[in-house]
Amino acid sequence: MSSTPQGAEAPVPVANPRAGLFRRLPVVSHLSRSVGLQRGMLVIGLVLTGTFLLAAALAPLLAPFGFAQLSDADGSFPSQQPPGGKHLWGTTVGGYDVLSRVLWGTQTALLVIVVAVALSIFAGVALGLVSGYLGGWLDRILVVVADAVYAFPSLLVAIVMAIVISGGQSSLFGGIMAAATSITVVFIPQYFRVIRAETIRLKSEPFVESAKVVGASNLRIITRHIYRNATRTLPLIFTLNASEAILTLAALGFLGFGIEPSSAAEWGFDLNKALADTTSGIWWTGVFPGLAIVWTVLGLTLVGESINDLNDPRLRGRKRARAAVVPAPAEKGSKA
Repeated sequence: MSSTPQGAEAPVPVANPRAGLFRRLPVVSHLSRSVGLQRGMLVIGLVLTGTFLLAAALAPLLAPFGFAQLSDADGSFPSQQPPGGKHLWGTTVGGYDVLSRVLWGTQTALLVIVVAVALSIFAGVALGLVSGYLGGWLDRILVVVADAVYAFPSLLVAIVMAIVISGGQSSLFGGIMAAATSITVVFIPQYFRVIRAETIRLKSEPFVESAKVVGASNLRIITRHIYRNATRTLPLIFTLNASEAILTLAALGFLGFGIEPSSAAEWGFDLNKALADTTSGIWWTGVFPGLAIVWTVLGLTLVGESINDLNDPRLRGRKRARAAVVPAPAEKGSKA
C-alpha cells in the first residue's frame, strides 16, 4: 500500500542543482547540443586534447627516463639508436631518449599555455570592460593601441622577448616567459575587442540601467552585472590561443631561442637538432616530436572550431533541423 495519504499530492522530485550546473559548463553544454559531423569533430578534439593533458599529468610515471638523462645503471645511452629495446622510440644525436623527451615536453607546452592564456585573459578582459563601459578618450586610445599591437607578428615578438628576458640564454624560465609574454602581448587585442564589443552592447540593457537608477557604482556594475554576461565567448578564444602558444614555443625552439635540453624538454628544440638526421635516414628523432605538436594543435583546433560552430545560431539551427527531419514510415495497406 502507498504511504501517501488519500487526496494528498505526491512529492515533486527536486532537480539536482549540481547536475544542472555541470550541464551548463562550456564544453559539456556544447557536446550535448552537437549532432552529426559537428559532434564527431568535437569528440575527436576532446580525445586528442585529453590525451595531451593526461600525458602532461602522468609524465613522471610514463616517461622511462628523465628529460636530461644520458645514462643508467647499464652505462651511457647510445647515440641515434633505432627504436626498440629499452628505448622504444630510439635516441637522439645527443643520446637522449626520444619517448622521454616527448612525454616531458607535454609539461613544458602545458605550462606555456597556462601562463600565456592566463595573462592574456586577465589583461584583455580588464581592458575591454573598462574601455567598453567608460568610453570617451580612454576607449579611443585603447582601441588604437590594440590595433597597433595586433599588427605585429607573434613570432617576431617572441624572438625579441626571448632576447630581452633571457639575454639569449635558453633557460626554462626564459623560454617559457618569452613564449608566454609574446602570446600575451599579441592576443590581448583579441580578448579586448570581444569583451569591449559585448560591454558596449550590455551597458544599454535594462538591467544595467536599473542598477544605475538604484545608485550602484560603476565598479559594481562592471564586476557584478556586465562581467558574467560578457565573458561567455572566452572558451572559444582560449582553445585557439592555446594552439597558437604551442606553435610559438615550438618555433622559438626550432630557431634556437627555445629551451636547452638540460633545463627542460621542448619539442621545437628537438626538431631543430633532428634536421641533420633526416639526410642520414634517421627519422625517429624528428617524427615523434613533430607528431606531438600536430596531435596537440589539432585537438585544440577541433575543439575551438566546434565550439565556434555551436555558438553560431545559424549553423546550430541548420544542423538541428537536419537531425530533426526523419521520414515518416509508410502505413501498411496504403493505396497509391
